[in-house]
Amino acid sequence: MNFQLIKKDNNSAARACEITTGHSVIKTPVFMPVATRAAIRAMTLSDLQSIGFDIILSNTYHLYMRPGMDVIAAAGGLHNFMNYHGSFLTDSGGFQVFSLSNLCKVRDDGVDFNSHLDGSKHFFTPEKVLDIQRIIGSDIMMVLDQCSDYPIEKAQARAAMERTIDWAKKSARYYKETFDTESQACFAIIQGSVYSDLRKECAERLAELDLPGYAIGGLSVGEPKELYREITEYLLPFMPYDRPRYMMGVGSPMEILFAIKQGVDMFDCVMPTRIARNGTLYTSQGRVNIKASQYEKDFTSLDPLCDCYVCKNFTKAYLRHIFKAGEIASLIYNTYHNLYFMKTFMDEIRTSILSDTFNETYCKWSKVFASE
Repeated sequence: MNFQLIKKDNNSAARACEITTGHSVIKTPVFMPVATRAAIRAMTLSDLQSIGFDIILSNTYHLYMRPGMDVIAAAGGLHNFMNYHGSFLTDSGGFQVFSLSNLCKVRDDGVDFNSHLDGSKHFFTPEKVLDIQRIIGSDIMMVLDQCSDYPIEKAQARAAMERTIDWAKKSARYYKETFDTESQACFAIIQGSVYSDLRKECAERLAELDLPGYAIGGLSVGEPKELYREITEYLLPFMPYDRPRYMMGVGSPMEILFAIKQGVDMFDCVMPTRIARNGTLYTSQGRVNIKASQYEKDFTSLDPLCDCYVCKNFTKAYLRHIFKAGEIASLIYNTYHNLYFMKTFMDEIRTSILSDTFNETYCKWSKVFASE
């Protein structure tokens, strides 16, 4: 992986960069759609590619559980298995281990857990998680970390942070000794909950590992928006400037925009596709709840400023009808539109950084999504 800073905004920390992997050139800021189980719900691969995404996210835990690494290995990796030849970033699966398993026991050398599918017992170590991602063929791999709940006492947050750092050290050593570091990158994850001093300490200690990229984990897990923004703004100056910076699990346009202003490059979240399946659509005028009765006889485009297939071909009344009727097409059209919106939204932000008009773009979208 190669990382290049192309342009920094003159009036903020926002930046436009390029990340080059063996499969694509990723222009940042970038939003990564989430294909948790090697598929994006209600979205065909051809539609995804037509929008122009150069990187998507999948999940180590879920792929390990099903179809299993024997299937992925026999296919020659996830790129071949899914027939997607852009870049993959895979989460370590740590969050799923802690959140899905009824019986989860954290040890210094890893975590014992039961499968959420059949109750079978498994054990993840920092090294094993990387080995799974080696089989997957991930372009960008995430280290195993311990994500803190919110709220959490500071002593517990520190314990989780220390374990995250220890696992990252083991991961970094194993990665540098046994991986082709040119073809697969490895990112560390900064934890520390909402405690700014822990976040700073974690960032500084992880930076010493000299890994190809760094992520912010454990935010957008229920904390107030003000705390999310406070931690993000405080933390970014302590993250390596010459590496990609990735905010995990954030998909709200305004929170993405705020983080970009602080210098974040990469984002992922299921929210744009999840709310689409529930009838909420992003537009240039803000959110539209297509279920609302006001659209029953509204024969205008969902968003006249959007060039996607849905907006160019269907009315709000029709989109409301097929959603209320429970048609599968509704899930497909809504998902397509929201991902198209996210791609053009990020492209517009990148263009504004390159042209030193980011502040105007920030103000414009702040008004559109003022209620979020």
